[in-house]
Amino acid sequence: MTEWHQLPTEPAFVQNPYPAYAAARNRAAVHHWPAYGMKAVFSHALVAQILKDRRFGREPLEPIDFAPHLAPFYAIEAHSMLELEPPRHTRLRSLVLRAFTSRRIKELAPEIDALCDDLLDKLPQDEPFDLIKHYATPIPVIIICRLLGVPETISDQFLTWSNDMVAMYQARRDRAIEDRAARASSEFADFIRSFAEQKRQTPGDDLITQLLSAEENGDKLSMDELITTCILLLNAGHEATVHTIGNGVKTLLETRTPLSALQDSTIDQTVEEILRFDPPLHVFTRYCYADMELDGHTFKRGDEIALMLAAANRDSLQWSDPDSFDPTRKILTNTSFGGGLHFCVGAPLARLELRVSIPKLFRHFPNLRITEPPKYANLYHFHGLESLMLRA
Repeated sequence: MTEWHQLPTEPAFVQNPYPAYAAARNRAAVHHWPAYGMKAVFSHALVAQILKDRRFGREPLEPIDFAPHLAPFYAIEAHSMLELEPPRHTRLRSLVLRAFTSRRIKELAPEIDALCDDLLDKLPQDEPFDLIKHYATPIPVIIICRLLGVPETISDQFLTWSNDMVAMYQARRDRAIEDRAARASSEFADFIRSFAEQKRQTPGDDLITQLLSAEENGDKLSMDELITTCILLLNAGHEATVHTIGNGVKTLLETRTPLSALQDSTIDQTVEEILRFDPPLHVFTRYCYADMELDGHTFKRGDEIALMLAAANRDSLQWSDPDSFDPTRKILTNTSFGGGLHFCVGAPLARLELRVSIPKLFRHFPNLRITEPPKYANLYHFHGLESLMLRA
């Protein structure tokens, strides 16, 4: 098997990883990636297949051996449906979906609309502003606060906890990042536990109350499971949506995409093309549960596999001219939200936030332009901008 000697923190790669993905994919669909010590899969067909193949999963065959200082972080991970397989995953996801319903998501549309208006009204008309800080970041965290039923005044603290925890998945992880993640895990868990106990005494029309009462065959979420679920909804939903808004607006402006792409009749195609073209998450891993051969490639039981989601989204065998941004492109299933049992439970909310927030931005500022060269942050395997300086 060939090796892919790409360092994920290399500055040129952080700014534009797509040429490196294409070169790797053109050589082979699967390479060994020494930087992560695992096999990496680059083709759309194989990534999509593995995402849905039950012989691959998120749980390792052996327990993770972590250092004692990381115990608070892994105490949260132990109850995350993102990290579990059936039957625990089936039970948790079913209970969560009883509260996180499509009807509840649709009901958020007017709130998202009003929140975007409020944020846009506060942006300056005659000087540059940072879209990431003042628009992309507050939208998902405030909406999650409202969903959970926690005061919006806690949103800044939520952001700090979330950023500190998700930094654990970045290639630049070090001891300082680990210590911050452990501290954030403890503090976040303590807050949710205390707030959930309040909601148990005084229920409301919110997700925490609904999660407390969600039941299937007499089974309910434990407090630890509820805490982890709330943290997962914030961390996964916030991080991805912020990056997608920023990456998407950057792409729309750099490609001079006409505003007609943001009309009600076209926005769904545009959002899917944004998600395909420059997604917020570039790698998602699976463990192999049996020796097998797929498409001529050998996988061994216990192997951890890096599924290169962003590389799969630029595969010319799936999309014509994949390195071009085309909002009129026919919608084909991309891998940005994963797939199979672990398809992102928050995908409907993320799509709704994108469908509302991006058109409203351009209706408010139809002559928007970039004032400074955008720079991606060193966050791999996430992919998002440090800032996006714009002017009306």
